[in-house]
Amino acid sequence: MRKLVVFNMVSLDGFFVDRKGDMSWAHKNDAEWNAFVNENASGNGVLVFGRITYELMASYWPTPMALENSPVVAKGMNDMPKIVFSRTLDNASWSNTKLVKGDLAAEMRKLKKEPGPDMVILGSGSIVSQLAQQNLIDEYQIALSPIVLGNGRTMFAGVKEKLNFKLTKSRTFANGTVFACYRPGA
Repeated sequence: MRKLVVFNMVSLDGFFVDRKGDMSWAHKNDAEWNAFVNENASGNGVLVFGRITYELMASYWPTPMALENSPVVAKGMNDMPKIVFSRTLDNASWSNTKLVKGDLAAEMRKLKKEPGPDMVILGSGSIVSQLAQQNLIDEYQIALSPIVLGNGRTMFAGVKEKLNFKLTKSRTFANGTVFACYRPGA
């Protein structure tokens, strides 16, 4: 069965986007961190988005600016297969993107049973919170950034019951970012 992983940058006060929905604070100009991101971006997998994150990513990664600023990540983002869950989009024009309009949990259960590479959710807090409550996420990869945003959105907004996690690995970067992997369960 395919794994479903979440990878998100989170501020010290628990937000993955600021009050305006912006994620640019998460981008670091740091050689060690950039090498880590480049290594992850060149992996084999399927990217999963909700509509808002999809539109944000699709407006940036195919641009000449993205190719100039982060060529390895841009290539990975543009080449990897992508799934966007949306009830309101009519089409998904970013390369290699499949639009899924059905029930999120039911569709994800089907996707996890299909053969293929693991799937990674980037951003997409509403998708994360819904799938977390359905126990459909196999691993949470959280990069804790040494910044306080003061306000924003948590990726667990709307979760009704306590979720317990077990730390499986961690890494600290010189820029102060702490990367931690968790799996569900105590």
